Amino acid sequence: MTNTTPYPHLLSPLDLGFTTLQNRVLMGSMHTGLEEEPQGFKKLAAFYEARAKGDVGLIVTGGISPNFRGRVAPMGSELSKFWHVNKHKAITDAVHKYPTKICLQLLHTGRYAYHPFSVSASAIKAPINPFKPKALSERKIHSTIKDFAKSSKLAQEAGYDGVEIMGSEGYLINQFSCKRTNHRTDKWGGSIENRMRLGVEIVKAVREKVGKNFIIIFRLSLLDLVEGGNTWDEIVTMAKAIEAAGATIINTGIGWHEARVPTIATSVPRAAFTWVTKRLMGEVNVPLVATNRINMPDVAERVLAEGHSDMVSMARPFLADPDFVNKAAAGQADDINTCIGCNQACLDHVFEQKRATCLVNPQACYETELTFAKTPEPKNIAVIGAGPAGLAFSCYAAQRGHKVTLFDGASEIGGQFNYAKQVPGKEEFFETLRYFKRQLEEHNVDVHLDSYQDVESLRTRGYDELVFATGINPRTPNIPGINHPKVLSYLDVLKHHQPVGKKVAIIGAGGIGFDVATYLVEQESLTTNQQRWLKAWGIDTEYQNPGALLPIDHDLKHDREIYLMQRKETKVGANLGKTTGWIHRNTLKNHHVNMVPGVHYEQINDQGLVYSLQGEKKVLEVDNVIVCAGQESNDSLYQQLKDLGENCHLIGGADVAAELDAKRAIRQGAELAATI
Repeated sequence: MTNTTPYPHLLSPLDLGFTTLQNRVLMGSMHTGLEEEPQGFKKLAAFYEARAKGDVGLIVTGGISPNFRGRVAPMGSELSKFWHVNKHKAITDAVHKYPTKICLQLLHTGRYAYHPFSVSASAIKAPINPFKPKALSERKIHSTIKDFAKSSKLAQEAGYDGVEIMGSEGYLINQFSCKRTNHRTDKWGGSIENRMRLGVEIVKAVREKVGKNFIIIFRLSLLDLVEGGNTWDEIVTMAKAIEAAGATIINTGIGWHEARVPTIATSVPRAAFTWVTKRLMGEVNVPLVATNRINMPDVAERVLAEGHSDMVSMARPFLADPDFVNKAAAGQADDINTCIGCNQACLDHVFEQKRATCLVNPQACYETELTFAKTPEPKNIAVIGAGPAGLAFSCYAAQRGHKVTLFDGASEIGGQFNYAKQVPGKEEFFETLRYFKRQLEEHNVDVHLDSYQDVESLRTRGYDELVFATGINPRTPNIPGINHPKVLSYLDVLKHHQPVGKKVAIIGAGGIGFDVATYLVEQESLTTNQQRWLKAWGIDTEYQNPGALLPIDHDLKHDREIYLMQRKETKVGANLGKTTGWIHRNTLKNHHVNMVPGVHYEQINDQGLVYSLQGEKKVLEVDNVIVCAGQESNDSLYQQLKDLGENCHLIGGADVAAELDAKRAIRQGAELAATI
């Protein structure tokens, strides 16, 4: 009998001895912000229940501190008192309606705590935090170990199947285990046996408190990616000690938060770090979990089939699609709403102390608030514009039972996404368009491409509602010579593929300016060449150096001289995404792109771009000037029909033109679809 399971390794059970996981999929820990919201645990219960219903094998919650000093922020979540237990029961009861197991992550942030009561191995301030920690005394170390054990017992009483002890990403236990942050001279510092003592003693204390039949995951940093990180021999030594102390599973941690190496952004190759988990396979006998940028079932299956790990962790892919596992099991991978690694609605939100959600799935963390119930009164709706806003509205509205007709003048769906997907490092955008295309088919949206609409065509068809998602037009700045033959718009480059010279000035250093610069300098996308990417970011796959770091490859060859310019005097790219902006800036820096702020544009002529900088007039002799100076809403057709009394709605860039904000566009389309 042949095995017809589409992903036999991924979907096979994992026997832990005292319990069995239904498959090899671990939903990794994500802080959502709901942990701190009023009534947030009821919303968290709905969030985790949706993923359990989707058949994920094991869920790990967002980080919860075992004591006050370990909290992420002053009002951060903590599990240390008996009265904390009941609110967690709402989560475990919801998840246990299904075969899924759930573990509580115990996270002591150490010097990453954003409050003045932070503690660490030594009193060394983190470069990403204004608060300097106090060094833990011997007595406080022992009380911290007891706090972890006590929280684990409370988690067990709350119905959790286990805990994950966070020992990586530069948090407290990792701060003890590495020389970078541990300068102690007592038995908790010095040798690896001393530095790893905190993590080992925590596992021992937790195991003693909860007994044998309780999952203990230890998240071990296999790649610190910082100076003063651990050597490979030290990591293996710690892994073996953690196993001996009573861990059930070891989960892979990749990089400290202060590391200057991207680990989960769009531009990181898929499964870029599973090689390091494979390196640990065979050194310990407990199951190992590979993680980071595993976002589709074929990628996960390959990781397992090639022996890189025993399980795979996917965190944000379950923000993007709670039914990931069920769709994979049904052989419907094309129906998966793929995580594109953008960070815009998840990590960026969390670091701005807002609720996390997902750019491609605005329902994530809003399961009780943004719903798409069948409508009792189906309407005949026309949608004009098949960019992200129009696609989202069309799919959700049709899902509710409305009859939706979608028009676009272009020959393919996607709008501005079709230009973004060409930028090296943004190949994942293809997946979003593939998903939307399937959703249009599944929900019977009547799609008309190459179909421009006007007032007469829309009025004569008798639609109940008109939804305009007509996007934006590039803004043309008022610069003398702006119509010179040297001048190109970003659409000329990314859409029409007009030839671009060797020396280029880019006017405007927002997201589009950075995209165009990247498009022009990256001859080959590093995202699709894992070894080149690892080398470019200085990652030592041979592990010859502590922290697995090598000098960054600054010699990235290209044949253009590029100037990225902006009027603002602030740092170029200062308004890019909070967690990814530094990656884009470093990428262009490594490609020797010249970044010039504080520019006043005077003229474009045969010589090139005439500008002034700090009062001094300059001439930049360039072959082309590429304009990326913002957008203007394309809302004229909406205004005409609204003035004629039609039932009109305006969404996406046509409503607010703001740096091609797909996050806002998709959410706005979804919210309108939920209420129309």
